[in-house]
Amino acid sequence: MTIGDHLQALYRLPAHTFPGPDGRTDDLPDPDAFAWRVISDVYDADEDWTKAFARFCATVDTTRVRALIVGAWQEAYEEDCTEVIEALVAARDRFPALRALFLGDMVMEECEISWINQTDVTPLLAAFPKLEEFGVRGGSGLRFPAVRHDALRRLVIETGGLPAEVVRGVGGSDLPALEHLDLWLGTPGYGGDSEAADLEPILSGARLPRLRHLALRNSEMQDAVAAAVAAAPVVARLEVLDLSMGVLTDEGAAALLGGQPLTHLKKLDLHHHYLSEQFQERVRRTLETAGVEVDLDRDDAEEDSDGDGTVWRYVAIGE
Repeated sequence: MTIGDHLQALYRLPAHTFPGPDGRTDDLPDPDAFAWRVISDVYDADEDWTKAFARFCATVDTTRVRALIVGAWQEAYEEDCTEVIEALVAARDRFPALRALFLGDMVMEECEISWINQTDVTPLLAAFPKLEEFGVRGGSGLRFPAVRHDALRRLVIETGGLPAEVVRGVGGSDLPALEHLDLWLGTPGYGGDSEAADLEPILSGARLPRLRHLALRNSEMQDAVAAAVAAAPVVARLEVLDLSMGVLTDEGAAALLGGQPLTHLKKLDLHHHYLSEQFQERVRRTLETAGVEVDLDRDDAEEDSDGDGTVWRYVAIGE
């Protein structure tokens, strides 16, 4: 599967796309009422992203903007977002109210998730110390060296393959206010070379004292992730545990149910899975009877097999 829809909202604000160079700008909505999406065209752009952003800054009262979505930039399949980040950092003093930023809101027609070229995105966290939500899509070239950020409450990294050094960078970061962490680990074929051991700093919870929602999903190694989560100290303080969108089988479910109790959770999300009916019933019986909301929707999880009996299973978001 691929991503077919742009973000509809950010920071609990509906998304609104800033008009292109030929669009009307005389009837724009209130700057603080929407999450503003600034875009270019990936192919044959008439205006590159930095020029679109300059028009945005000249047209909208940026002192009132609370959420900003960076959409497509020109040739994102070949060019990383260095110029985008530089433009945002240079304009930081013009956005005193900015609390949410998403980088790389592209759908498959613009650029497949595993083709989006990223870079070191942490200069944005340094430039906006009051940022509460930060998200990024695309793992190619992505870097996230360990940082400290005192205000960040929500961090989302969506990839078809998350590099191990990024997982370790997030795990090594000091994020005392973080409540929601969502990592799409992906597959080795698209650069997802992390192992369950790389998650240990996250699963210990030592640098994440306020974490309540943990999502480790879209992973080909979902059984190993589930086994690591089963004994993870951070789980005791979670309200939501999300191991969805990956290749979770009965082996991983058995490890999860055989580990520490999960009955304190408000929700366990396992949608897009490869569990047998027997194990689905075990999960429901163990957790739903304790009042935990459980998502066991199979979605489009399908298996393929070849003549020698090899079974192929797929994560939800790959290409």
